[in-house]
Amino acid sequence: MTLPIKPIKAKRISDQVFDQIRELIYRGKLKPGEKLMPERELADAMKVSRTTIRDAIQRLVAMGLVVQKQGQGTFVKLYDSDEQSPLAKAMQTQDASIQDLLEVRMGLECNAAALAALRSDEQDINAMEHSIEEMKKEIDLGRLGTEADTSFHMAIAYATKNPLHILIMRNFYDYLFYGIRENLAGLYENMDNIDIIISQHHNIVDSIKGRDSYQSYTSMKKHITFVMDFFKGKVDIR
Repeated sequence: MTLPIKPIKAKRISDQVFDQIRELIYRGKLKPGEKLMPERELADAMKVSRTTIRDAIQRLVAMGLVVQKQGQGTFVKLYDSDEQSPLAKAMQTQDASIQDLLEVRMGLECNAAALAALRSDEQDINAMEHSIEEMKKEIDLGRLGTEADTSFHMAIAYATKNPLHILIMRNFYDYLFYGIRENLAGLYENMDNIDIIISQHHNIVDSIKGRDSYQSYTSMKKHITFVMDFFKGKVDIR
């Protein structure tokens, strides 16, 4: 029997550069609209060639995570409110609603919170708390805080220390960002909901810090259920 076995190849250096920059975006360390270091500086910092940096950035451009502006540099892509998200189009094609998206998040993120309570370290907790503070600042400036909210949920995913869960959440990132943006836009029509969402985020972190897996699961479930209940009968993008 002949098996389709292929030689094992070492991971390309440009793949490692790509992964590192992408993770900085996913974790909220690089924010929408923020300019990346020039190619020369990135190459020096990562100890790789400028060609390697250029290859990684082109992949990030193709993914829609960054944009290059002639004579200005490379920037983390901003969400264009006048342009319908490709994910929104995909959801419409699949006849999927925000409610469907929230049901998927319920399964992924409740389990993530439970695992984070068991496995998170100080860096993970700091990332969660920083995201909450960033969200508060954005709201004070009259913005939705979508990036910070998404970073909060991604920080919990990283805290699971489960490489498969992290991979799934990375690939789910665009859906997560789009869904959170739509959620906040609807929820914040009633300003009282802002304090509720922030409080729920604090409760999730407190449960994770307390190493209470069950309470962490419950706190996340309460948070997502609150959003689901709000949208039932109110918002449907089918």
